Amino acid sequence: MRQSKRPLARAEQGDAAPTYACRSRHARHGTLAVLFLALTAASGCMQSSRGMHTGSIAPRGEAPPHRDPASMTADELNGAIRIYGASYERDPKNKDVGLAYAAALQTAGRNDQSLAVMQQVAISHPNDRDVLGAYGKALAAAGDLPKALDTIRRAQTPDRPDWRLLSAEGAILDQLGQSDKARILYEKALTLQPNEPAILSNLGMSRLLQNDPKSAETYLSRAAAQPGADPRVRQNLALAVGLQGRFKEAETIASNVLSPDEAEANVAYLKQMLAQRNTWSELKSERRG
Repeated sequence: MRQSKRPLARAEQGDAAPTYACRSRHARHGTLAVLFLALTAASGCMQSSRGMHTGSIAPRGEAPPHRDPASMTADELNGAIRIYGASYERDPKNKDVGLAYAAALQTAGRNDQSLAVMQQVAISHPNDRDVLGAYGKALAAAGDLPKALDTIRRAQTPDRPDWRLLSAEGAILDQLGQSDKARILYEKALTLQPNEPAILSNLGMSRLLQNDPKSAETYLSRAAAQPGADPRVRQNLALAVGLQGRFKEAETIASNVLSPDEAEANVAYLKQMLAQRNTWSELKSERRG
C-alpha cells in the first residue's frame, strides 16, 4: 500500500485540497473540504512548469525541488518553502522565484502569504500571462472571487486562448454559483486540450455541485484514466462514488492516494455527512469557502 502523504492543499480555489473528509489542518472550515483541481492543476500548472522546474533560483548549495508541490510530503514542502523563500528575499522581482514560492505557500494552505507574494510579482510583471493567471489563482484561494475572475479574464487573449485560463475561469464561476457558464468554458478548454484530466475533473466536480454524482463519476473516471492524472483526481472520484453510497469502492479508490487509515476516516466522515440533512448545501458552502 502506498505511503501516506501530507494532505493535499485546497484548490485551484484550486490551484489547490485536503482529503475530502475534512480532517486536514489545511482546511479553512472544520467540516467538509471538497476537492477541486480548478486552479492548482489548471492555471496553477503554469507556475509549476516554469517555476518549480527552474534550476537557478535556490540558495548556494541547495537544489530546488523538481516536482509539483502538491505531490510533496509535509517535510518536502516545508523545505521547498524555505528554499524559495530565501531566493525571494534576495530577488523579489524574479518571476520564476515568485511563482514557485507562491505555489508552494498555497499548497501549504498559507493563502494570504501566497497572495501577498503574487501581488508583488504582478507589480513587477503587470502584463505577463503566467503571472496574471497565478495571481488570479491566489486571489481565488484567498476568497476574493470577483477580483480573481477579472484577473483571469485579463490574462486571456482571444486570438491565443489558453485552456488553463479557461478552466480556471470556469472554476471561479462554479464557486460563484454560475455552473452552466462554467461548463461551457470547460468544454471550450477540452477543445483546446482534449482529455486533459484537470479539465475533466473540474467538469466532474461541477456536476457534483449540481447534485449529480453519477455524471460526476463519469467525468472523474475519464480524468483518472488519463496518463499523468494528478492523484487528487482519484480523491475526487472517491468522493463522487461515496456520495452514491458505494462506500467500500470509494475507500478502495482513495486508498491508492491515501493511507488505509486516512481512506477509512474519510469514508466514515462521508457516511456521517450523508446521514445528515442539507448534504448538497454543505458541499456548495464548503466549495465557496
